[in-house]
Amino acid sequence: MEIFYELFHQLKQYLDPSTIAKAGYLVLFLVVFAETGLAMGFFLPGDSLLVVAGIFAARGDLNVFVLLGLLFVAAVVGDAVGYFSGAKLGPRLFTRQKSLLFRPSHLQKAHAFYEKYGGKTIIIARFVPIVRTFAPIVAGAAQMPYRQFVVFNVVGGLLWVFSMILGGYFLGSVLQTRFGINLDEHIEWVVIIVVALSLVPMLVEFIKARREKKSRAARAGDVSV
Repeated sequence: MEIFYELFHQLKQYLDPSTIAKAGYLVLFLVVFAETGLAMGFFLPGDSLLVVAGIFAARGDLNVFVLLGLLFVAAVVGDAVGYFSGAKLGPRLFTRQKSLLFRPSHLQKAHAFYEKYGGKTIIIARFVPIVRTFAPIVAGAAQMPYRQFVVFNVVGGLLWVFSMILGGYFLGSVLQTRFGINLDEHIEWVVIIVVALSLVPMLVEFIKARREKKSRAARAGDVSV
């Protein structure tokens, strides 16, 4: 119990309004940019972070209009960086060895999305953890025309950032006005619940990947026999 109390205490310190106001915009910009533009950023919680930012905006710690503009720019610039890194590395990406911050399976999953949805992958992938990191890289490696990529990039970034932040903003507003929940007193629990819910899709994907791996191993065993 002491461990959970300490974790809760630390979280409360990080969620202090003064801390959020000072570092919020910069941290949010860097996280959104890294998750969409750098392969090593695939593990970052972009969805939950945007929703939580909207909740803080509803509480008055952040300006919702600044958030929308700033993080939209971060998302679009991040995808553009991913596209150009993919275009530069090209097919070599698909032969890169597994490392601590790179898994070929993540790239292959994004490639499968690209094969299925084409350019629309750049929009759809915004709402799919991990895939949103590698989709622009795959688009660059596949030599998608940049003019086409820009359109999908801007539309996808707009839909993702605005839906997540405004969703959090209205959630925070409803919790305060309709249910009478004081976010100043209960913000830690709200954040924990939002983060936990955002991890559900990743957990489902992990379980699905594990089952597929076991299924392939079982089929391989049957063939060898």
